Parts: sequence; structure tokens; C-alpha cells
Amino acid sequence: MNYARLVAAAVAATIVDGLYGFVVWGKVLNGEFGRYPAIYRPAGDMSGFPLMFAAIFVAMCCAAWVFAKGYEGGSGVAEGLKFGIVIALVVAAYSSGANFGTMRIGKKMAITYLAGGFGEWLVAGLVIGVVYKSAARTARRAAGV
Repeated sequence: MNYARLVAAAVAATIVDGLYGFVVWGKVLNGEFGRYPAIYRPAGDMSGFPLMFAAIFVAMCCAAWVFAKGYEGGSGVAEGLKFGIVIALVVAAYSSGANFGTMRIGKKMAITYLAGGFGEWLVAGLVIGVVYKSAARTARRAAGV
């Protein structure tokens, strides 16, 4: 296993996840969070972001490691999409169900978590697949293979 490729994939996925979060969670779905002021930080309060991004990076490192363990050597896009779908189903189903069961949120918010989380992890899986695969190809070229 090539740890440099894992870290490169995790860094890229963290950056893309941050962009996805800004657009999807921060802009498109933001109104739904406003319905639950007792649960979510007010707009503009970014005091939790450093820990959030550190946690996202750790999660992306773990996801990249899982991807590398199951990587079958095919197209980075195809492998990333397959991985993204599976991890998206696991994470989105788990988090939306657990959040609905433990927080005072409505079904619409639970579905928001499900849809947003599915898209987020689908994109993360795709990025991990593309970056991990392209790093492998670059390493082979550099070695003259």
C-alpha cells in the first residue's frame, strides 16, 4: 500500500468535501437547519470548523485506506464510483437514521441528511478513486513502467 497516494487522495477528498459542504449544506440546504436553532450553530458561527475539518480529514484518510484495500486495479473513475456508492449508502443511511432517532428533527431533515450525505460520500469516493488511481499511474510512469 502506498501511503503517499492515500494521503494525496485524502487531502483531495477533504478539499472537495469542503467545497461540497459549502455549496450543498451551507447554501442549498441551509434553510432546513434554521428550523432547528437549538441544535445547530447560528449562521456565521464557524467556531467548530477547525475540529470539523480535522475530523473530515481523518475520515477521508480512513476512507482512502478502505478504498486502497479493495482497489481492484480498474479505472479510477469506475472504482471510485463503486466505492462511493457503497460508502455513501453506509454513512448516509447510518447518520440520517441515527440523527432522526436521537435528535428532535423532522423527517424532512432526516431525508436532507440522507440525500446530502449520499451525494457527499459519492463525490468523496469518486475523488479518492481518481486521485489514488492517477497517483498510481504517475508512479508507474516515473519508474518507466
